[in-house]
Amino acid sequence: MPLDTSTYTLSHLRLDGRRWNELRRLSAQIRTQAAADGSSYLEMGNTKVICTVAGPAEGGTKRGAGGGGDEAAAVVQVEVSVAGFSGGERRRRGRGDRRTMEMQATITRAFAGTLFTHLYPHSTILVTLHVLSQDGSLLAACLNAATLALIDAGVPMSDYIAACTSGSTASYGADDESADPLLDLNGVEELELPFLTVGTLGAGERVSVLVMETRVQVGRLEGMLAVGVDGCKQVREILDQVVRRQGKRMLESAVT
Repeated sequence: MPLDTSTYTLSHLRLDGRRWNELRRLSAQIRTQAAADGSSYLEMGNTKVICTVAGPAEGGTKRGAGGGGDEAAAVVQVEVSVAGFSGGERRRRGRGDRRTMEMQATITRAFAGTLFTHLYPHSTILVTLHVLSQDGSLLAACLNAATLALIDAGVPMSDYIAACTSGSTASYGADDESADPLLDLNGVEELELPFLTVGTLGAGERVSVLVMETRVQVGRLEGMLAVGVDGCKQVREILDQVVRRQGKRMLESAVT
């Protein structure tokens, strides 16, 4: 059944009750896996991701694993595992799944340029992501979960990578000049509408990740990107609150 886009005017609510510029409920925790060097659990709406970090650990570097870079710097490796029950259809993705490999490469490139890998020569930083549920913004959720897990592991980085999606209320073929941008698309919206995933570094507007898997008219791209960058600022504030709460708990436990 086609998505009814007639409710997407700026003065009305979307199908899930949000306005055009509202994020879904985003909640996260860090230090959820005691055996890992760093870990996190993140929910963006009904998209749920667990992330663990191992390292930096000496040895075991694989130059063909997508990390690249100088041998004197640590190699960032990313593995994404999608549970068979995570989507509407019970279908398990293999290690050679094209979409999974593209996500791994995107996440690897994003953090390879953000982490201070030169501080850990001849080492490996392994980021493992387990997708438990999918309902849109999967790549953004993985980037946010990986950011928190790397912070928990104590791996130095220049700043947070915060990510979200943005889209347009009209499809590529629709000649709709009044098409409005949307923030943080859910799974149903992603099936019907053009969207992009944007990730920013820090509290500014420096874009470090920009992925578009659908076609969109050029005139709508600027508005989508502006809404996405603004959403990343909101996501960064939430991630920062999660880290500060955990730091406060650690200080309180150390005092007592």
